[in-house]
Amino acid sequence: MSWELVLDGIDFGEGPRWHDNRFWFSDFFQHTISSVGADGVRNVEHADVGRPSGLGWLPDGRLLFVEMTSRRVMRVDADGAIVEHADISGVATGHCNDIVVDAAGNAYVGNFGFDMEGGDEFATASLALVRPDGSVEVAATDLMFPNGSVIVDDGATLIVGESFGGKYLAFDIAADATLSNRRTWAEVDGMAPDGCSVDAEGGIWFSDALGKQVVRVIEGGEVTHQLPTGDNTFACMLGGEDGTTLFALTCEDSHPSKAAGTGTGKLWTTTVDVPRNATDLP
Repeated sequence: MSWELVLDGIDFGEGPRWHDNRFWFSDFFQHTISSVGADGVRNVEHADVGRPSGLGWLPDGRLLFVEMTSRRVMRVDADGAIVEHADISGVATGHCNDIVVDAAGNAYVGNFGFDMEGGDEFATASLALVRPDGSVEVAATDLMFPNGSVIVDDGATLIVGESFGGKYLAFDIAADATLSNRRTWAEVDGMAPDGCSVDAEGGIWFSDALGKQVVRVIEGGEVTHQLPTGDNTFACMLGGEDGTTLFALTCEDSHPSKAAGTGTGKLWTTTVDVPRNATDLP
């Protein structure tokens, strides 16, 4: 499999999603949320939105996005107004990052756990649960940089990547959206799982933030594919008309002092054999 360049001029692309037949992503340092169609043209959907990261949609179609530095989840209402959906600063102890939204509108939001960009010592983080009404509670604790997440098994299981733990954790999701039965879904020693996507066979494609590669792993830890990206990659997503297009976002560095204003980030695609699981999230 080889990569095809779709788009350049990105500072730092993150939070990718396949939605309404378009590829969506956030750009941390250009402060935008964009979508890309089959023609490869970038459409800036929302500008001047702070430092956006994870994206998700409520059941009624309204967009949720993470504003990292203020530690909030923002909402784009039907009239285009951007409002605060939830303040998660009481749970998040570092910049917020990824989000996954279930079919009922409950959102699970990760955070760094510490000031990584400021050089603080590592500390674990709590995962926030944001309910559809914007109320916030702790969903899980003691996570080693919770990052890309997927919801599988018809909404019964949450799988969370630990970028600093080199593993994926799984939780049972109760009817009230609370989590239980924490367990290791897969260990990926020596890798830093970041943004990810699940396919129709239950395999998870993830960007390895340490290895300049996109990796596919299955439950139990078997790595089935490793695709070099040539540059650092922090997020990937399955999409395309038949679900077999694998998108990867790359850039030279994640630190704002090295990435902001550079436009060195790129969007790439390749084709895989197993399509995305359209019933799982994302």
